[in-house]
Amino acid sequence: MATNKHAQIRYNTLDKCLRNPGKRFAIEDLVAACNEAIYEFTGKHKGIKKRQLYDDIRFMESEQGWSIELEKTKDGRKVYYRYEDPNFSISNKPLNETEAFQLKEALLTLSRFKGMPQYDWIDELGTRLDAEFKLNKNSEKVMSFEENEYLEGKTFISELYNAIIYKKVVTIEYKTFKNENSVIYELSPCHLKQYNKRCFLFGKSPNFETLTNLALDRIISIKETDKTYENINIDFNEYFEDIVGVSIPDAKVENIKIKIAESLVPYIKTKPLHPSQAYKFEDNMHRVVIKVIPNYELESLLLSYGESLQVLEPDSFVEKMKSRIEKMKNNY
Repeated sequence: MATNKHAQIRYNTLDKCLRNPGKRFAIEDLVAACNEAIYEFTGKHKGIKKRQLYDDIRFMESEQGWSIELEKTKDGRKVYYRYEDPNFSISNKPLNETEAFQLKEALLTLSRFKGMPQYDWIDELGTRLDAEFKLNKNSEKVMSFEENEYLEGKTFISELYNAIIYKKVVTIEYKTFKNENSVIYELSPCHLKQYNKRCFLFGKSPNFETLTNLALDRIISIKETDKTYENINIDFNEYFEDIVGVSIPDAKVENIKIKIAESLVPYIKTKPLHPSQAYKFEDNMHRVVIKVIPNYELESLLLSYGESLQVLEPDSFVEKMKSRIEKMKNNY
């Protein structure tokens, strides 16, 4: 596997070309596409030659790479390349062994930051790599991780991440749950957030007055445009501070007072409903207070605790919860 700094740019570019059904790519076209991508990333015209691309393709076809299956069509003196399966992408494949070892080495370097709260993910990622690839000779499948392997839209993450980094405006074909027909949105993407095993894209669009979010599993296609990117100056650490989930209604922060059953106290204490949570035992009852903007995700979270939890204040939120519970009751 090539180890120079351009390698991953080339693999991603080749992947994009080989799964493009609207254009045929000969080796010269692939070289040109890779050199253009390298120039966009580095600002330097120095690119690569055919020999390097042939080596890249051989690696991608190997078990150490992604075991890609290519269809090679000869037309006159040229050979055109594309994936045999038009739905294939290296981003759909799990990490190969080479990538896993390289990532593990990077994590070992990062391990000096262990103990700092913002780097808690290092331990989990290292454990996951050991478990999946048996990088430790004595490792066995002793831990399982919860994830939604059937979730659609994961293939868009890399493309959208790059659009955010390089400030590219995109057009997104999107299908909501409410409408049968898809719609087209123009978007300056600025943030990706995962919640409840789904991923959401935030951005500014002329279709909406305020910042909007789109669920990746409802996206049908994405196209990059040459339009001017609209910068969004938002600190996303603060942006989500007053909510549960991803929806931010046009409402104010409220003190949500909640009565909880004694059996639920240990769970709520060890896994708070929200970082603002405060616990008290008074008036012979266990109570918690959270300071949030009420939204649909908060309602769903509280309803998930069933009869072990009761919202006490404010009255408007109590009525909202009552309404949902009545609708649930009418289903039975």
